[in-house]
Order: sequence, then structure tokens, then C-alpha cells
Amino acid sequence: MKSEPIVIEPVSGWQMINWRELREYRDLFRFLIDRDIKVLYKQTVLGFGWAILRPVLSMVIFTIIFGNLAQVDSDGVPYAIFSYVALVPWLYFSSALSASALSLVNNTDMLTKIYFPRLVFPMTSVFSKLVDFFISFVIVFLLMAWYRIAPTGRILLIPLLIMMMMLTAAGMGVWFAAMSVKYRDVKHAMPFVTQILMYAAPVVWSGTLITERFGAPGRFLFALYPMVGVIEGFRSALLDTGPMPWDMILVGSVSAAIIFVTGLFYFRRMESTFADVA
Repeated sequence: MKSEPIVIEPVSGWQMINWRELREYRDLFRFLIDRDIKVLYKQTVLGFGWAILRPVLSMVIFTIIFGNLAQVDSDGVPYAIFSYVALVPWLYFSSALSASALSLVNNTDMLTKIYFPRLVFPMTSVFSKLVDFFISFVIVFLLMAWYRIAPTGRILLIPLLIMMMMLTAAGMGVWFAAMSVKYRDVKHAMPFVTQILMYAAPVVWSGTLITERFGAPGRFLFALYPMVGVIEGFRSALLDTGPMPWDMILVGSVSAAIIFVTGLFYFRRMESTFADVA
């Protein structure tokens, strides 16, 4: 008895993500994550040491320029650890965003030859970059011990901030990934985009400056950028720089969720054209 042929047809219009189909391709998802982790530091001398060296060198440079020369306020803690605690989530976000944005363009061979849920590509980077994040995160505790900063109970909120960080990277990554296939300008623009996003976030300066200069309305608008709540939350939870910024975290979480959901719809709408224009 002959089996019925399987016909794969492109979707059109605005469609929901087929979560059941994504679950069926979970083995491919795990394989791509494993591949990204292995390839990242293949044939390098330092290997995963780069996950520590990048934020540490950035911390040293920021401390010299912004901490010593510019005398930027660091909420009462040493500027070195003040900047490093912000750099850990920021470097994850920027690397995951850049990799996700270019994931379809960099995998055109697979994209045009076989069928699988295309959403696998941008989401792979969101999870594979967590390895670097957790390696660099260990240094935070060494710096806390060096500067004799005791952890508080708010450290238990770090997983919540990590999920918010991942959601933001996934949402923006999906948007840029869908656009990069049709508009190759995205590839050239990403270094500038990540640089602008870094200085827009309170990485080298304190988020309290916005409240002092622009009041509650400015603080609300600033919090629409989800990484603001993430970074300020990390500092509050780890360094006790002030109360947990729940208002920023709430606004940022809603903003991140909107970016992610709309990104999924846009990605799904454009998915049928990926193989043609890639």
C-alpha cells in the first residue's frame, strides 16, 4: 500500500508560529547549538578564555576612561565592578543579537536546500551564547570577594533578569534576521546598531541620571528599552546599589514581550520568501 506523499506548502499572510513543528525539530535545534559552541573558539589558543578576556578588558578600558578620567558616578561602588556587572548581560545581548540577526544569511546553504522551521536559526544563537555568559558571570563573584561586597537576598532574582535578557535578544534578533535576508544593509548596520544600543543602555553610567534629569516620565521612556531594567536589576541584585527597579523591570518586560511576539509574526510572514531571496 502506497503512502500519501507529504506536500510542504509555504504559508502566506500573518500566521502563528507552529510550536508543534518546532518541538519535532528539537534534535536539530540541539545540534545547531552544539555546533555553534564548538565552532566559536575552534583553533584558538585561549578557547573559552575569550569569554572572560572580553569583559575584563572592556572593564579595564571603561574604568580608566569613565571611572578615572571622566569620574562617572558609580552608585557608591568601585567603578570596575560597577561596569563589569553591566558588561556581562550586555555582551551576551550584543553577541546574541548580532549572531541571530545574521543567522539566516550565514546559513544560506541549509536555507535553500532542505526544509525545517527557519526560526531555529535565530533562536540557536540566543541559547548558545549563554555559555559565554555563565563563564564571564563567574568573575562577578571573584570581584565581589575582592571588593568585599556581600551578596544580598536579591541575588535570587537573577534568573528572572536572565530570562528577560534572553527574551529581548530573541525578539530583536528575530526582527533583524527576517529583515537581513531581504535587506543586506542589516549586515553592515549591525556593528553600528549594537554600538548605539550600548551607549543608550546604562553600561558605563548609572541609570539614576535619567531620573535626576528627566523625572518619572523620562524614567518610564528609558525603561522601554528592556536592557535598562536588566542592567539596573543586575546591579541592584549583586551590588546592592539601591532598591530593585521593579518599575523598569515591569515596563521592560512588557516591551520585550511585545518585541518578541511581533517579531515572531513578522518572521512567520516573511518565512516563505527566505529561500527565494537568499
